[in-house]
Amino acid sequence: MNIDPVVVRRARIATIVQRAKRVGYLFLSAAIVAFVVGAIADFPPWTVTVAAVGLAGACVILPVPIVLGYGVRAAERADRGEARRH
Repeated sequence: MNIDPVVVRRARIATIVQRAKRVGYLFLSAAIVAFVVGAIADFPPWTVTVAAVGLAGACVILPVPIVLGYGVRAAERADRGEARRH
């Protein structure tokens, strides 16, 4: 039984993409929670710092795995012979 190296590589990329998305969305969630806590508690300095770091982290991390995730799904659809979505 031959395992296609392209399929193996795509699966590895999909796993990395999934983990990176989790980290990016964790940063975004921390920023949202810090902002809400800050809004309730009159914005202590730590809430501003956590919100800013969380937003910056999400902005740096999330774009790449989101784009790669679309690419992996498109490649899987192409392998199955499905029509391209518009």
